[in-house]
Amino acid sequence: MRKQKIYQVDAFASKVFQGNPAAVCILDAWLPDSLMQNIAMENNLSETAFLVKSGAHYEIRWFTPGVEVDLCGHATLASAFVLFNTLEKNTERLAFHSPRSGDLFVARESDGSLTLDFPSDSMQLIDAIPGLNEAMGLHPKASLKGKTDIMLVYETQQEIESLDPNYFLLKEQDVRGVIATAHGDEVDFVSRFFAPQSGVNEYPVTGSAHTSLTPYWSDILGKKELSARQISQRGGSLLCRLDGDRVHISGHAVLYMEGEIYI
Repeated sequence: MRKQKIYQVDAFASKVFQGNPAAVCILDAWLPDSLMQNIAMENNLSETAFLVKSGAHYEIRWFTPGVEVDLCGHATLASAFVLFNTLEKNTERLAFHSPRSGDLFVARESDGSLTLDFPSDSMQLIDAIPGLNEAMGLHPKASLKGKTDIMLVYETQQEIESLDPNYFLLKEQDVRGVIATAHGDEVDFVSRFFAPQSGVNEYPVTGSAHTSLTPYWSDILGKKELSARQISQRGGSLLCRLDGDRVHISGHAVLYMEGEIYI
């Protein structure tokens, strides 16, 4: 049995108990996949990030309580927050590599926020999916599909706030997660993200979903820089900028806990 340092960070939040909590484990070498999955299940957070330094960058992988996922924004933000405050105090930009999503970067801004630099996800209009609409309980005005998620566009922020999906039916859909979005009352757009297929009914704040949301709303609103709010119960604020085929997503993070686990 050995001890492993673990951190828990509230990402896309300026104080604890807001934003999206993620666990971060910085490893000397990769653990067996089954052990990392068990650690994520034990943490019971939407994501646990595992990192191993490799030359000038960090290899990174993300696990929900049920599965390994292709991309996770808030856990990458949390990982960068931990590194900037521990092993990389004199660094202003971190490079990560995901075997599933390629090169990712996080920069530290002068106001203390962190900015993700992720590949954008191109969304294509699709026909309405009757089973999905039934699960959501409300028909959208448009349905789109990206690399892993389906995005449903609704008329108003109030419709997004009122959504109460049938998670049993939603879990039967062949998709990683469902993004629900509309033009915001006080920000450019609002969203919620549902992913019972990945073991999390609703994410508090979802950085990866904004790689789809940002290019969509940039085209609709005719602007490159957008303010966003994920209106889950905990909620989170993000600033998004479309830069060619990349999306920059900025937010704050705060440390909630650090400790040791025994494995």
